[in-house]
Amino acid sequence: MCARTHSVCSRPACSSVRLNSARCSVTGQRRMATITMNSTQITFFSFSAYFDTGRLKYLYFLVVMFIYSFIMFSNLLLIVVICVNRTLHEPMYLFLVSLFVNELCGSSGLFPLILVQILSDSHTVSVPLCFLQIFSLHFYGSVELFTLGAMSYDRYVAICCPLQYNVLMSLRKVWAMTASVWLYSVLATLAMLSLSGPLQLCGNIIHKVYCDNFSVVKLSCYDTTINNIYGLLYIFTVIAGLFLMILYSYVRILRVCLSGSHRTRQKALSTCTPHLSSMINFCFGAFFEIVQGRVSSALQIFLSLYTLTCQPLFNPSMYGLNLSKIRHVWQQTSELNVTY
Repeated sequence: MCARTHSVCSRPACSSVRLNSARCSVTGQRRMATITMNSTQITFFSFSAYFDTGRLKYLYFLVVMFIYSFIMFSNLLLIVVICVNRTLHEPMYLFLVSLFVNELCGSSGLFPLILVQILSDSHTVSVPLCFLQIFSLHFYGSVELFTLGAMSYDRYVAICCPLQYNVLMSLRKVWAMTASVWLYSVLATLAMLSLSGPLQLCGNIIHKVYCDNFSVVKLSCYDTTINNIYGLLYIFTVIAGLFLMILYSYVRILRVCLSGSHRTRQKALSTCTPHLSSMINFCFGAFFEIVQGRVSSALQIFLSLYTLTCQPLFNPSMYGLNLSKIRHVWQQTSELNVTY
């Protein structure tokens, strides 16, 4: 009797459990279908950092166009000056050519899209163009950092090992180092995109004025642990190792300057000041990129553009005005123009 009662009483409970299980299954399937539908429908990204400026957008367009034109002109001019004058075909100046060419690549990956967005009423970009910009900007940052690292090694050899400089920094080795920097940057950037490209996205709003990898990864529907691990490993191995090498180079240079003659100190300061200033400026830009998500929107736009705008403006000014050989070439060119 009791067994029958127990059997009768358990049937509603079993049916309720089955009903709840079926509902959970249907809900899960609907969520998966929604995620799949959202991820397959995303064909463009929207920039939320742009706002309506009315007729002022034409003024902003002219200002940004002037900055872009000045960056292109100043970097191209220094590239031509170094390439044309054989007296400047030395390791440090060849590294500068690589640096200036990289400034052109980075600026061309940023400013054209910003100019289009300033004049546009709908601030959107297609997914392929967004990933192309991500590749351009991250490639620019990698080449910039590793070229500055190569230049610090060049200054270390020139000041601390002057007798071995021609052997350790021959033109063939300089070209090999430069090619390695560019090739490694291509491979590292492609490896990053191979992790972020296949991600299924559940949103299309980027809270910046340009595309970057982290903003896209944050839109992923699923776990991005692999992307985070890759980023952390890259920071704490490659980038940290490069910064330690640069720090070691300048500690050794500082020792030589403190123990050397006045002429040695003056020469070291004249050649190291532009590079050290460029390195500090780049570090400030990286720091601003980290903290820009914690400030107001207007300041956030400025901080996110600092490295990509100030570095291409800063480098030609610093190297063009502070390196004596480039100044000497400028003086010769101006005297020739006055003569003719």
